Amino acid sequence: MNQLPPVPETLIETRLALHRLAAYVIAPARHRVTERFGLRATEGGFGTPLFKGRRIRVQGLDLIDENDGEVRSTAISSLQSAAEFLNGAVDEETAAEHDTPKAGDLDADLDIDAGASQWLGQWFAMAFEALETVRVDEASVDASEVQLWPGHFDPAIEAGDENHRASYGASPGDDGIVEPYLYLSIWWPDRLNLNAHDALWNAPSFTGAVLRASEFPADSDPVHVATDFWRNARDHLAQA
Repeated sequence: MNQLPPVPETLIETRLALHRLAAYVIAPARHRVTERFGLRATEGGFGTPLFKGRRIRVQGLDLIDENDGEVRSTAISSLQSAAEFLNGAVDEETAAEHDTPKAGDLDADLDIDAGASQWLGQWFAMAFEALETVRVDEASVDASEVQLWPGHFDPAIEAGDENHRASYGASPGDDGIVEPYLYLSIWWPDRLNLNAHDALWNAPSFTGAVLRASEFPADSDPVHVATDFWRNARDHLAQA
């Protein structure tokens, strides 16, 4: 990946709509079969990993159901119509987290812009590639699998020993920071001797580090930027 395009003005509305679709329709479809609901970056978007011969994904404005070699697609409209297309139901409990937007009117059209949806697909793909690189580093202790958590709607891993455990992720934006950003969130800062004057620990609402999309160097590969950010924050954390 050479560069991320500018963040679309329609990203917030699209992000909230697709977050609802991921948490209340797509992830529960996987969970009903496997009791797991983690998602992945997929071609041009996001969706489930392959489960029992099936994969469900979003690409642009389309919801795609690949099932034992048969591929069906439909234009995304409402949560209810998406659930019916997948022969499932809207599930407001299984995958939701405290920061998941409310399901709202299940029959209302979801406000999705094609360009913003494609931008999110690029953001998720960048994050998965960089997180996997960091995950397999010898310096990343007991690192977990890369997953796109539907409740938070961000790709993330966790890594570190019992005192230096942290979440590493790539939020597409939230109530705390509106624009997309990378983060390292320290689980137990009270166990550490963090340098309060270290400018790296700049997260506004948690103890850790953030790098906003607007702060990415324009002439650098975003995968390299993300990889370097997470490695640097991890190495600083290890010294605390």
